[in-house]
Amino acid sequence: MSSPRVAITRALPDAERTAEALRARGAEPIVAPLLEIAPYAFDTDLGGVQALLFTSANGVRAAAQALQERALPLLAVGDATANAARDAGFRDVRSANGDVRALSELAASSLEARKGALLYLSGADVAADLANLLQAAGFRTARRIVYEARVVSALPAAYTQPLDIIVFHSARAAHAFVGFGAPNAQQLTAACLSQAVADAAAQSASWARIVVATTPQEEALWRATFSGQNSPAGASA
Repeated sequence: MSSPRVAITRALPDAERTAEALRARGAEPIVAPLLEIAPYAFDTDLGGVQALLFTSANGVRAAAQALQERALPLLAVGDATANAARDAGFRDVRSANGDVRALSELAASSLEARKGALLYLSGADVAADLANLLQAAGFRTARRIVYEARVVSALPAAYTQPLDIIVFHSARAAHAFVGFGAPNAQQLTAACLSQAVADAAAQSASWARIVVATTPQEEALWRATFSGQNSPAGASA
Protein backbone atom coordinates (compact mmCIF):
# COMPACT_ATOMS: atom_id res chain seq x y z
CA MET A 1 0.00 0.00 0.00
CA SER A 2 1.41 3.38 -0.97
CA SER A 3 2.02 6.08 1.62
CA PRO A 4 -0.85 8.56 2.02
CA ARG A 5 -0.09 11.98 0.56
CA VAL A 6 -0.86 14.56 3.23
CA ALA A 7 -1.05 18.30 2.52
CA ILE A 8 -0.02 20.58 5.39
CA THR A 9 -1.88 23.89 5.42
CA ARG A 10 -0.23 25.60 8.38
CA ALA A 11 2.36 28.35 8.05
CA LEU A 12 6.12 27.88 8.11
CA PRO A 13 8.15 27.04 10.13
CA ASP A 14 5.60 24.90 12.00
CA ALA A 15 4.67 23.13 8.76
CA GLU A 16 8.15 21.60 8.60
CA ARG A 17 7.82 20.18 12.12
CA THR A 18 4.47 18.67 11.16
CA ALA A 19 6.07 17.18 8.05
CA GLU A 20 8.67 15.43 10.20
CA ALA A 21 5.94 13.93 12.38
CA LEU A 22 4.07 12.68 9.34
CA ARG A 23 7.18 11.07 7.85
CA ALA A 24 7.64 9.22 11.13
CA ARG A 25 4.10 7.89 10.62
CA GLY A 26 4.96 6.60 7.16
CA ALA A 27 3.03 9.31 5.33
CA GLU A 28 4.25 11.49 2.47
CA PRO A 29 3.93 15.10 3.64
CA ILE A 30 3.30 17.89 1.15
CA VAL A 31 4.18 21.28 2.67
CA ALA A 32 1.73 23.71 1.06
CA PRO A 33 0.92 26.53 3.52
CA LEU A 34 -2.34 28.41 3.10
CA LEU A 35 -1.23 30.96 5.71
CA GLU A 36 1.83 33.14 6.18
CA ILE A 37 2.88 34.90 9.38
CA ALA A 38 3.26 38.68 9.46
CA PRO A 39 4.64 40.10 12.74
CA TYR A 40 3.00 43.23 14.18
CA ALA A 41 4.60 46.10 16.02
CA PHE A 42 3.17 46.14 19.55
CA ASP A 43 3.53 47.85 22.93
CA THR A 44 6.42 46.12 24.70
CA ASP A 45 5.91 47.81 28.09
CA LEU A 46 5.65 45.07 30.71
CA GLY A 47 5.13 47.31 33.71
CA GLY A 48 2.80 45.67 36.23
CA VAL A 49 2.76 42.37 34.32
CA GLN A 50 3.37 39.19 36.32
CA ALA A 51 3.17 36.62 33.50
CA LEU A 52 2.94 36.22 29.74
CA LEU A 53 0.43 33.92 28.09
CA PHE A 54 0.59 32.41 24.61
CA THR A 55 -1.72 30.19 22.59
CA SER A 56 0.63 29.58 19.65
CA ALA A 57 4.27 29.09 18.78
CA ASN A 58 3.85 31.80 16.15
CA GLY A 59 2.91 34.23 18.91
CA VAL A 60 6.00 33.29 20.91
CA ARG A 61 8.32 33.78 17.95
CA ALA A 62 6.76 37.11 16.97
CA ALA A 63 6.84 38.46 20.53
CA ALA A 64 10.38 37.26 21.14
CA GLN A 65 11.62 39.43 18.27
CA ALA A 66 10.56 42.57 20.17
CA LEU A 67 10.76 41.63 23.86
CA GLN A 68 14.01 41.60 25.80
CA GLU A 69 12.36 40.13 28.91
CA ARG A 70 12.93 36.41 29.42
CA ALA A 71 12.50 35.95 33.19
CA LEU A 72 8.75 36.44 33.64
CA PRO A 73 6.69 33.27 33.92
CA LEU A 74 5.39 32.23 30.50
CA LEU A 75 2.26 30.09 30.33
CA ALA A 76 1.75 28.19 27.06
CA VAL A 77 -1.38 26.46 25.82
CA GLY A 78 0.53 23.32 24.86
CA ASP A 79 3.89 21.67 24.56
CA ALA A 80 4.69 22.92 21.04
CA THR A 81 4.15 26.51 22.19
CA ALA A 82 6.16 25.85 25.35
CA ASN A 83 9.03 24.40 23.33
CA ALA A 84 9.07 27.48 21.09
CA ALA A 85 9.29 29.63 24.23
CA ARG A 86 12.23 27.64 25.58
CA ASP A 87 13.94 27.86 22.20
CA ALA A 88 13.49 31.64 22.35
CA GLY A 89 15.24 31.78 25.72
CA PHE A 90 12.32 32.13 28.15
CA ARG A 91 13.38 30.57 31.42
CA ASP A 92 10.18 29.95 33.40
CA VAL A 93 7.93 28.14 30.91
CA ARG A 94 4.80 26.24 31.95
CA SER A 95 2.62 24.20 29.58
CA ALA A 96 -1.12 23.68 30.04
CA ASN A 97 -0.88 20.72 27.64
CA GLY A 98 -4.41 21.37 26.44
CA ASP A 99 -6.71 24.08 25.15
CA VAL A 100 -7.51 27.69 26.09
CA ARG A 101 -9.62 26.60 29.05
CA ALA A 102 -6.75 24.46 30.33
CA LEU A 103 -4.48 27.48 29.97
CA SER A 104 -6.81 29.65 32.05
CA GLU A 105 -6.95 26.90 34.68
CA LEU A 106 -3.15 26.74 34.76
CA ALA A 107 -3.05 30.48 35.36
CA ALA A 108 -5.60 30.19 38.18
CA SER A 109 -3.68 27.36 39.86
CA SER A 110 -0.15 28.73 39.51
CA LEU A 111 -0.53 32.52 39.70
CA GLU A 112 -2.07 34.97 42.17
CA ALA A 113 -4.30 37.79 40.94
CA ARG A 114 -2.90 40.24 43.52
CA LYS A 115 0.62 39.93 42.09
CA GLY A 116 -0.08 41.74 38.84
CA ALA A 117 -1.71 41.66 35.45
CA LEU A 118 -1.54 38.89 32.86
CA LEU A 119 -0.52 39.76 29.32
CA TYR A 120 -1.94 37.64 26.52
CA LEU A 121 0.19 37.96 23.37
CA SER A 122 -1.73 36.61 20.40
CA GLY A 123 -2.46 36.64 16.73
CA ALA A 124 -5.02 38.97 15.21
CA ASP A 125 -7.54 36.11 15.01
CA VAL A 126 -8.19 33.88 18.00
CA ALA A 127 -10.53 30.91 18.30
CA ALA A 128 -11.50 31.45 21.96
CA ASP A 129 -11.67 34.37 24.35
CA LEU A 130 -8.86 33.67 26.79
CA ALA A 131 -9.01 37.20 28.23
CA ASN A 132 -12.60 36.71 29.39
CA LEU A 133 -11.74 33.38 31.02
CA LEU A 134 -8.85 34.98 32.89
CA GLN A 135 -10.92 37.95 33.97
CA ALA A 136 -13.63 35.58 35.22
CA ALA A 137 -10.91 33.95 37.36
CA GLY A 138 -10.16 37.35 38.94
CA PHE A 139 -7.10 38.41 36.94
CA ARG A 140 -6.48 41.79 35.38
CA THR A 141 -5.76 40.90 31.78
CA ALA A 142 -4.58 42.69 28.65
CA ARG A 143 -4.27 41.35 25.13
CA ARG A 144 -1.74 42.58 22.58
CA ILE A 145 -1.65 41.42 18.97
CA VAL A 146 1.84 40.42 17.91
CA TYR A 147 1.21 38.83 14.51
CA GLU A 148 -1.34 38.10 11.84
CA ALA A 149 -1.81 34.84 9.96
CA ARG A 150 -2.58 36.01 6.44
CA VAL A 151 -4.09 33.87 3.71
CA VAL A 152 -1.66 33.33 0.84
CA SER A 153 -2.43 35.20 -2.38
CA ALA A 154 -3.03 32.09 -4.48
CA LEU A 155 -3.83 28.43 -3.86
CA PRO A 156 -0.61 26.37 -3.97
CA ALA A 157 -0.47 24.02 -6.95
CA ALA A 158 -0.16 21.02 -4.61
CA TYR A 159 -3.91 21.15 -3.93
CA THR A 160 -4.73 20.39 -7.56
CA GLN A 161 -2.45 17.32 -7.53
CA PRO A 162 -3.37 13.85 -6.19
CA LEU A 163 -3.75 13.95 -2.39
CA ASP A 164 -5.32 11.76 0.27
CA ILE A 165 -5.51 13.98 3.37
CA ILE A 166 -5.43 17.69 4.14
CA VAL A 167 -4.38 18.66 7.67
CA PHE A 168 -5.96 21.73 9.24
CA HIS A 169 -4.46 23.09 12.46
CA SER A 170 -6.72 26.15 12.56
CA ALA A 171 -10.17 27.28 11.51
CA ARG A 172 -8.50 30.09 9.56
CA ALA A 173 -6.64 27.61 7.36
CA ALA A 174 -9.84 25.61 6.83
CA HIS A 175 -11.74 28.78 5.87
CA ALA A 176 -8.92 29.64 3.47
CA PHE A 177 -9.16 26.27 1.71
CA VAL A 178 -12.92 26.59 1.40
CA GLY A 179 -12.45 30.14 0.12
CA PHE A 180 -10.20 28.82 -2.65
CA GLY A 181 -13.03 26.52 -3.74
CA ALA A 182 -12.05 23.38 -1.77
CA PRO A 183 -10.75 21.54 -4.87
CA ASN A 184 -11.31 17.76 -4.82
CA ALA A 185 -12.57 17.87 -1.21
CA GLN A 186 -15.14 15.16 -1.94
CA GLN A 187 -12.28 12.73 -2.54
CA LEU A 188 -10.20 13.74 0.50
CA THR A 189 -10.00 13.40 4.26
CA ALA A 190 -9.99 16.61 6.30
CA ALA A 191 -7.88 16.02 9.41
CA CYS A 192 -8.83 18.68 11.96
CA LEU A 193 -7.17 19.63 15.23
CA SER A 194 -10.44 20.53 16.96
CA GLN A 195 -14.19 20.56 16.49
CA ALA A 196 -14.11 24.29 15.67
CA VAL A 197 -11.63 23.56 12.89
CA ALA A 198 -13.83 20.73 11.60
CA ASP A 199 -16.85 23.02 11.56
CA ALA A 200 -14.91 25.52 9.45
CA ALA A 201 -13.78 22.79 7.05
CA ALA A 202 -17.35 21.52 6.64
CA GLN A 203 -18.72 24.94 5.70
CA SER A 204 -19.64 24.93 2.01
CA ALA A 205 -17.50 21.85 1.34
CA SER A 206 -18.26 18.12 1.18
CA TRP A 207 -15.47 15.73 2.17
CA ALA A 208 -14.97 12.00 1.79
CA ARG A 209 -14.53 12.06 5.57
CA ILE A 210 -13.65 14.41 8.40
CA VAL A 211 -11.57 13.33 11.39
CA VAL A 212 -11.23 15.35 14.57
CA ALA A 213 -8.54 15.04 17.25
CA THR A 214 -9.89 14.08 20.66
CA THR A 215 -7.59 16.71 22.18
CA PRO A 216 -5.98 19.69 20.37
CA GLN A 217 -2.58 18.02 19.99
CA GLU A 218 -0.88 16.59 16.93
CA GLU A 219 -0.42 13.13 18.41
CA ALA A 220 -4.18 12.90 18.99
CA LEU A 221 -4.74 14.16 15.45
CA TRP A 222 -2.54 11.44 13.98
CA ARG A 223 -4.29 8.78 16.04
CA ALA A 224 -7.66 9.94 14.73
CA THR A 225 -6.44 10.25 11.15
CA PHE A 226 -4.56 7.00 10.78
CA SER A 227 -6.77 4.76 12.94
CA GLY A 228 -9.75 5.29 10.69
CA GLN A 229 -11.92 7.34 13.08
CA ASN A 230 -14.19 9.35 10.88
CA SER A 231 -17.44 11.15 10.45
CA PRO A 232 -19.75 11.17 7.44
CA ALA A 233 -18.72 13.36 4.53
CA GLY A 234 -19.59 17.01 5.11
CA ALA A 235 -20.24 16.44 8.81
CA SER A 236 -18.08 16.68 11.91
CA ALA A 237 -17.25 14.07 14.53
